[in-house]
Amino acid sequence: MPNTSIKSTPIRILVVDDHTLFRRGLTALLTRDTGLQVVDDAADAGQALRKARELQPDVILLDNHLPGVSGVKALPSLLEAAPNACILMLTVSEDENDLAAALHGGASGYLLKNMEGDDLTAAVHRAVQGDSIIAPEMMGKLISAYKNTITKTGAAAVTAAAPPSVKSSTPTAQAMASLSPRELDILRGIARGASNKEIAREHGIVETTVKIHVQHVLRKLGVSSRVHAAVMATEQGLL
Repeated sequence: MPNTSIKSTPIRILVVDDHTLFRRGLTALLTRDTGLQVVDDAADAGQALRKARELQPDVILLDNHLPGVSGVKALPSLLEAAPNACILMLTVSEDENDLAAALHGGASGYLLKNMEGDDLTAAVHRAVQGDSIIAPEMMGKLISAYKNTITKTGAAAVTAAAPPSVKSSTPTAQAMASLSPRELDILRGIARGASNKEIAREHGIVETTVKIHVQHVLRKLGVSSRVHAAVMATEQGLL
């Protein structure tokens, strides 16, 4: 389980990617945030495993397309080597099968390399706080795959087959009815994969207010994950 306590020391990151220039550029980007520290990098799964075991990072940024063993296949070993680490996939792959495999394997998030630098650093902070982070471009594919599974196998089978962050029982009408109009707006933003900053900008409120609303939404729906809440919103036709 990721460490959800508020950290007074920098978040320690291990960068795993087979492209040297990308690793260097990513390190330079991340270390512009004084709350982040890149402790090392690795070019393949073997190096990543050794360094994860030795350094015990808080976050592992993991590419999927690695030489030899792919990032997704390396997930179980990395989580065993550094059980308190959040692993965020950072990849070019928009394949929903890669997304599903990463979530099933225990990744805390799935991000795309075309994202803005500020969004990446914010995602790292959110992951350490316990959020599941999915790239907005991938949220629709995650929801679509989930709905297709419901259609083909029924809701009971979905609960067993869904990634850990998506498992749930069907939400009751009463739970949805308990949300205020503003909370429903926040939930729609979550379902689109928007960050707190983006939701705040859309509704003309401050980011800290959005964070409070998100906490209320998750509590009222009885879930702990933004991804889980997004699935519930889609099931109820809120998008």
